[in-house]
Amino acid sequence: MTSWIRWQDSLWPSADDGGSLWRPWGGRIERYLPYALLALSTVLSLVLSGHDPLPTLGLAGIAAGWLLLGFTLIPERWEDHPAVVAVSFAGLVTIAAVLEAHDTIFLIFMITGFFDAMRLRPAPLALAGIFVVSALINTIPNGGPLRAFADQPALWAVVTLVQTAAVGGGGLVSAAMARQHAERKRVLDELAAAQEENAVLQRQLLSQAHETGVLDERQRLSQEIHDTLAQGFTGIITQLEAAAEAKGDPAEWQRHVGSAMALARENLTAARRSVRALGPQPLAAATLPDALGEVSRRWSDRTGVEVRFTTTGTTRALHPEIEATLLRITQEALANVEKHAAATIVGLTLSYMGDQVTVDVRDDGKGFEPDTAGDGGFGIPGMKARVARLAGTLHLESEPGAGTAVSADLPAIALEARV
Repeated sequence: MTSWIRWQDSLWPSADDGGSLWRPWGGRIERYLPYALLALSTVLSLVLSGHDPLPTLGLAGIAAGWLLLGFTLIPERWEDHPAVVAVSFAGLVTIAAVLEAHDTIFLIFMITGFFDAMRLRPAPLALAGIFVVSALINTIPNGGPLRAFADQPALWAVVTLVQTAAVGGGGLVSAAMARQHAERKRVLDELAAAQEENAVLQRQLLSQAHETGVLDERQRLSQEIHDTLAQGFTGIITQLEAAAEAKGDPAEWQRHVGSAMALARENLTAARRSVRALGPQPLAAATLPDALGEVSRRWSDRTGVEVRFTTTGTTRALHPEIEATLLRITQEALANVEKHAAATIVGLTLSYMGDQVTVDVRDDGKGFEPDTAGDGGFGIPGMKARVARLAGTLHLESEPGAGTAVSADLPAIALEARV
């Protein structure tokens, strides 16, 4: 049977899925309700009215045939055509009116006309159809519409208009609900798509950041080898060559050999430092808060500067790239305090805030002009580059004599997002 429940689409155009509110149950009952109402009316008429059953069954059979031909068997491509809908409605209401005139009990079947009227287009025609059904269903038991309206025009006009307004108003409210439902569904679908796209972008960002980090570490290591190890080896070779030429002078020979040994020790220390810098060792077997606490404790023990470390929010495991970057930022900020700040107290705060995680390092040192941060070896450009690779932000606040605050804000990408 055609979708006569889709009255909200014909009366008040809505969103593309405006009828979705009714689809879950409408599709199941729309095929059977007209037949059920016809069968119920017929059974009640045969049992209660005492009429000759043959005319009742004959008229009911004609109605069933019209439902079959005018609704169920109509091709889907034609079922919503205005002319087809109008013919189906006219035939249904005519047969239902004849049945109700035969036996008032068939007003139960006439209710089907309200639903079919709601399929008429445009909206004024649908309201007219509801008016016709309302007039027939109310006046046929009272001698028909002509007699009823002639005897009591005001009464039946009010009754028909009120019923038309009630049925049409219900359609309006339900259509509005359907539009709201469709709009909510559209917004939720867009939000879900945006979240999925954001998750994909985050995974891509982490992958790119990892690759960039590897390249940066390679470049840093090669630069450090060039600046320290290679130069150190050159110095060792130079001292050993000088010692070989000073064999005849034991004191001079000893001096050059001692210098070569000292350079070798320095190079060994530099090599170990470079190896340790390749990965965030404090995170190897600890959570980020524990690692930051350990780093700050060791730094405080070494420098004698008090560190007050706190964690806020709900602690959770984050993607290794996020945690490693926060740890590196903290280490760099503490190194800056040690080198430049002359501070007595450092405040270190790790904050988990919904979809963001932040680390703040504040000191009460001598401060500096932020505009000079890129020129005085403060490491700020390097920290900015680290957070920028992960779509984060770095904030720096400082002024001479007022201390310094460094804040790194990164997306709190969960450990499950690992690539």
